[in-house]
Amino acid sequence: MTLELILFGLTAGFVSGFFGLGGGTVLTPILFTAGFAMKEAIAISIMQMVFSSIYGSFLNSKKAKHIFKDGITLGIGGSLGGLLNSFVHALVSDIFLQYVFIIIIIFSIVKIFVSPAEHNEEVKQHSKIVLLTVGFIVGVIAMSIGVGGAIMLIPILVSFMRYPLKIATSLSLFFVIFSSVAGFISLSLSGQMPFYEGLIIGTASLIGVFFGIKTKNLTGAKNYKKSILIMNVVILGIMVYKTVL
Repeated sequence: MTLELILFGLTAGFVSGFFGLGGGTVLTPILFTAGFAMKEAIAISIMQMVFSSIYGSFLNSKKAKHIFKDGITLGIGGSLGGLLNSFVHALVSDIFLQYVFIIIIIFSIVKIFVSPAEHNEEVKQHSKIVLLTVGFIVGVIAMSIGVGGAIMLIPILVSFMRYPLKIATSLSLFFVIFSSVAGFISLSLSGQMPFYEGLIIGTASLIGVFFGIKTKNLTGAKNYKKSILIMNVVILGIMVYKTVL
């Protein structure tokens, strides 16, 4: 099983770097399909996100230092929301989390599809209260379904806050640091974290992150948008198949 875990980590890492996600968006369905229980898949994904988000944000910072001011405020909100992870897990069932995941992916597909790949105007300044609130809400929901929050945050940043898509994905990956660390602490303290599997997948994901970001920087904005939409549709299909059929 160790080889499979390494392959899962490489895949999740590449997705994390290229799409600006924590990796849990693709890793959770993969682990679920591989036979892990939904809550186990979520916990492993959260640990992997700690690895990929920190390393990916370090690589992104070389080209997008100016975006991390908003990212810190969003991240603080996300970490506060992520601390509620174990509480939410104790209240709801696996099947409920699966349906929430499906709804969020559908929302992401619709919002990114109708938004332009690039915005010509300058990014508007947003109040810290707004950023903190958005981060908190995303953190609560995202950590409860095993994703770093980027799959929710990217469409919000692009469609409502008018960030260019590539900047939004860099910012969202930075946000994942805060939410995933909080979720990791929460699940670890409650005894729900599979450390062995998470460590193998997380370490392998670092290689994938490196190549994912390299590929992202070489991809045009329109093709990048298409890639994000395709990725979301594939993940939606997997989750619907495993949940409904």
